[in-house]
Amino acid sequence: MTRTIFNTDKAPGAIGAYSQAVKAGDTVYLSGAIPLVPDTMELVSDDVKTQIVQVFDNLEAVCIAAGGSFDHVVKLTVFLTDLADFPLVNEVMEQRFNAPFPARAAIGVASLPRNVAVEVEGVMYLGG
Repeated sequence: MTRTIFNTDKAPGAIGAYSQAVKAGDTVYLSGAIPLVPDTMELVSDDVKTQIVQVFDNLEAVCIAAGGSFDHVVKLTVFLTDLADFPLVNEVMEQRFNAPFPARAAIGVASLPRNVAVEVEGVMYLGG
């Protein structure tokens, strides 16, 4: 199977040995996005809602670079250092995604890269 790698400067560059997205067949696997500003690679803000918005901005940029959009996302995994922030994720997703919404899991974690509050990874399907 042929794999296609996607990277865009409209999202933060990889911090390590991975790609922003990999397409295998009609499926695109989106690496975890964290709330860094692409131009500076710095944390957008200490405010959790602002971080969540930036994460989805970054994830959407990768979706577009891979030939899709949030309408093509079928699965998301949300990692939060505080599950009390989960209602903010729902609020932002309701603004950014159209129904039917993707499948989703939320996981509370002890820490995330760069000490951010949230990270989101996903799967996008581009087939018919």
